[in-house]
Amino acid sequence: MAQPQPKATPALEELAQAKVNLTLEVLGRRPDGYHELDSIVAFADFGDRLWLYPGEPPRVGVTGPFAREITGDNLAARALALTAEAAPHFTLGRIEIDKRFPVAAGLGGGSADAAAVLRLLARANADEPIQPDWQTLALTLGSDVPAAFASCSCRMQGRGERLSPLPYAIDVPAVLVNPSIPVPPNKTARVFSELSAPPLTSVPDHGVGHFASGRNDLESAASAVMPEIAQLLARLRACNGARWARLSGAGPTAFAVFDSRAQAEQAASKLSRDQSAWWVTAVTLS
Repeated sequence: MAQPQPKATPALEELAQAKVNLTLEVLGRRPDGYHELDSIVAFADFGDRLWLYPGEPPRVGVTGPFAREITGDNLAARALALTAEAAPHFTLGRIEIDKRFPVAAGLGGGSADAAAVLRLLARANADEPIQPDWQTLALTLGSDVPAAFASCSCRMQGRGERLSPLPYAIDVPAVLVNPSIPVPPNKTARVFSELSAPPLTSVPDHGVGHFASGRNDLESAASAVMPEIAQLLARLRACNGARWARLSGAGPTAFAVFDSRAQAEQAASKLSRDQSAWWVTAVTLS
């Protein structure tokens, strides 16, 4: 008589939300080579989907519309390996990613995926009494990963390690648009090189302020590296009902803010019709 097979552990699921820099100030170049940043970040109700199958051989698989755009180092795989090193007693497993938004787009996609892997592993091992320092693991993976691990609007300072809650709630209808252009493999380094930020001498603290009156200090430099960004921003600012538009991160994705989700969806629909090659989606940022 055949022995009953053990039931498979149910998969755990996480959403790796797209990150948007509502503001991004570059305060100067630090002695360690990083740039001192001050940014208000929010997260879209849209992103990649990840599943963890606990107990299966550890590996990362990627499918979805933008799977083929992933080249070189996969931060999700690094997150899995780093957790295995930091917590060898943990149950690991197979990770599957449904890649739903563009790669190297200024939306923190790789960071969001890595952060989602950390959250999945934390959930799968919630009963373990000894837990790794998740924030340290996140920062080791990249400057955007600590904020992505939290996945809620906040003020991000330093190179990403200092996170502070905002004194107000964010609930912002917006349209995200990526012009679907070839992105240099060293895009972020080129943008910061073009910016030529001076050495950091002090870290002023002007308070959070209101994000609508802020700026992205990388906008001009990114436009010099990827000239299509200027056209994209002009098009977004001309959208009916758009309150303001700005670049996210080092681009090339930009966003426009609206008063209602309906207005954002109408603008997204028109942009998609007018520019069929662009990647466009309406979201709510919070």
